[in-house]
Amino acid sequence: MRQTPSRAPGGVRRTGLRLALGAGAAGLLTSGCDARQAYETTFGVGFPHPVTEQGKVTYDLWLGSSAAAAAVGVFVWLLIAFAGFRYRKKSEDLPRQVRYNLPIEVLYTVVPFVIIAVLFFYTAVGENKVNKLSPKPDVTIGVVGEQWNWQFHYTDAHVQTTGVPGRPAQLMLPVGKKIRFVETSPDVIHSFWVPKFLFKRDVVPGRQNTFEITVTKMGTYVGHCAELCGEKHDRMDFSVKVVSDADYQSYLSSLRADPSAADNGVTAAIPTGAN
Repeated sequence: MRQTPSRAPGGVRRTGLRLALGAGAAGLLTSGCDARQAYETTFGVGFPHPVTEQGKVTYDLWLGSSAAAAAVGVFVWLLIAFAGFRYRKKSEDLPRQVRYNLPIEVLYTVVPFVIIAVLFFYTAVGENKVNKLSPKPDVTIGVVGEQWNWQFHYTDAHVQTTGVPGRPAQLMLPVGKKIRFVETSPDVIHSFWVPKFLFKRDVVPGRQNTFEITVTKMGTYVGHCAELCGEKHDRMDFSVKVVSDADYQSYLSSLRADPSAADNGVTAAIPTGAN
């Protein structure tokens, strides 16, 4: 009877190796999103996912700082464990005494300096991106924080909305537009804060604070005053509704038709257009 020759073991191993490499390559190609998600889950530490272009800069800086802190922490823990195990007490003899070790002292002086310098560099770069103002923003919003509510002035349309007790103010914004905010206050210091924007800035009497954001996702977001501004500070909430540009223009048209939404004296400190 004729026997069929069996495959050599080496050929089987090579075939298995090719299959394993192919599966590994496919896994790497398809796990990019999973790797990013795992990275954010591990080092996000409760940070909300940003809905603005500027917030993403802050978010990435936080992720990198958390990852660096975790790496330093793990390295220190390993050093402690190594020292505790390697140099544990083995006899009653007094160990050899060492006054100093110059290479190690240089190392633990230079390495922290390098870490701080790198973090400072990325922080400065991120701060410049977040604070950057465009020459011609698409929309300019005046923000007036007053005891105990908010007033939002749509300077391009010359209309405004003001919150009242029991009905917090709502700010309407268009998605994908460069939005300039100009803040002031007639009484005490407040702070404009929208957690999902990963941004807040103080509202100071007699001073105009300016910043700019571009919202990338439609939705309704909660806003707060992040500065203890007095007895009824807890009433200083508001909401931000981000809509399409068509819906935003329709909203402005409805405000123009409302006599109560006309400019008032409180918004006189807010300039029209870019400052």
